Amino acid sequence: MDPASQDINLNSPNKGLGVDRTDSLSDVPVEGAMGNPANPPPPGLTEEEVEELRTELTKVEEEINTLRQVLCAKERHAAELKRKLGLNPLNELRQNLTRSWQDVQTSNAYKKTQETLSQAGQKTTAALSTVSTAISKKIGDMRALPFSNSFSNYSIRHSISMPAMR
Repeated sequence: MDPASQDINLNSPNKGLGVDRTDSLSDVPVEGAMGNPANPPPPGLTEEEVEELRTELTKVEEEINTLRQVLCAKERHAAELKRKLGLNPLNELRQNLTRSWQDVQTSNAYKKTQETLSQAGQKTTAALSTVSTAISKKIGDMRALPFSNSFSNYSIRHSISMPAMR
């Protein structure tokens, strides 16, 4: 593919693809860009300075186009190498996520958060253990009392103090 026939506009959806550039707008001169004898040079510049600036502008634009072509060729080469290595966008994404997760785990903020959560978990475990022990003790104490005795005493006392409701 001839580099001159490639679309080298980096924002183009056809970037790197062969595109017929015969109807390209890049060859259409911009009004005032080329030496137009009807337009006088800008104030403070001589004709020679204007011509020199135009020549420099042309060279810079050519360099830009060359760099775009080189970049496009390098992107294609990188894509070909990735294809040969079996790398695809999903694998790259997976590797990036893995690398990012490792970075997060080694960060100071993550370590501090992990320590804080660990301490909170230990304190919560200790508190629940204390509550569990207290409940177990209370249940043990209730089992030690005869069930029928405590219930019958309560029932008798309750029925004596409360008149029957009709």
